[in-house]
Formats: sequence, C-alpha cells, structure tokens
Amino acid sequence: MTRELKLETLTADAFAPFGTMMDIAASELRLINGGTTERFHGLAMADTETGGGRTILSLFRGQPRVFPYAVDMMERHPLGSQTFFPVTEADWIAVVAPDVDGRPGQPRAFLVPGHIGLQYDRNVWHHPLIAVGRVSDFLVMDREGDGVNLEEASYDEPYLIARPAN
Repeated sequence: MTRELKLETLTADAFAPFGTMMDIAASELRLINGGTTERFHGLAMADTETGGGRTILSLFRGQPRVFPYAVDMMERHPLGSQTFFPVTEADWIAVVAPDVDGRPGQPRAFLVPGHIGLQYDRNVWHHPLIAVGRVSDFLVMDREGDGVNLEEASYDEPYLIARPAN
C-alpha cells in the first residue's frame, strides 16, 4: 500500500524547520572586484565542525527519477549540515521530515525551482537527491571527517510522488 505525497510550493518559511532556502534574489548583494562581480553573500552557513569535521565541496550528478516515485526511506547526517545548489538549473524535489522518536515522521515534499539551493540542517531527515526530467549537477557542501555521519531509516509503507507538472 502506498500513500500519496503532494508536492508543496517551496517558501523560506515552509522550509525553515528543516534548513535554509538559498535564493540569490533574497540575499545580500555585494559588488566586488572593482564592480565587475556580483557576490550573493552568505547564502548559508555550513555546520560541519562537530567531532573535528571539516567542510568539503563536491559535485553530485543526479540521474532523473522515474515518476510516480516511491519515497520508502530517509537519511540524516547527525554530524553536519548538507547543502545542495543546482548548477544545471533544472527543477528538483526535496523531501524532508521531522524527527519522531529517532525516526522520520510524516514527510513533506517540495518542488524546488532550478535556481534555488537548499541547506538541510544537521540531523534533519531528508530523502536523497531527486532530479527531475534530466541529468542534473549540484554543488554539494557537506562534512568530511571521523565519526558516523549517516543514518538511514525505512518507512513501513512508501509515499508516492506523482510526476511534477511542467
């Protein structure tokens, strides 16, 4: 048996319990390099130093998911935040959930515009990257270091996401 998971419109307030929405339109703009470069300052702050960790920057290449898509598991990173910023500028989906007694609770799914990045706070349940429609590249800032920084949990019954409207 599956349960339908509706895609919500992404807003900073709706996503705030899970992390930070990074929208350059809402950031502090600084002109640098003699006015030739726009710096969209302080989009997010990495939380990666727990247990002697350090911040790394990687490129993730996500394969497009097939819809309808079953969300049957979640993961979290107890020692560091994780930031995804799309390079491809294709829409993507973020699925997050509150913690309920050490397990993911009722998930929420957001359709994320291709020019918006998200930072999952440390220890927030989320689904792995869900690319929509095409192979998509993301700059990912997260933690490297000692300690166990990945927990996974399965749902007893999956949640189903229908194909996003284009």
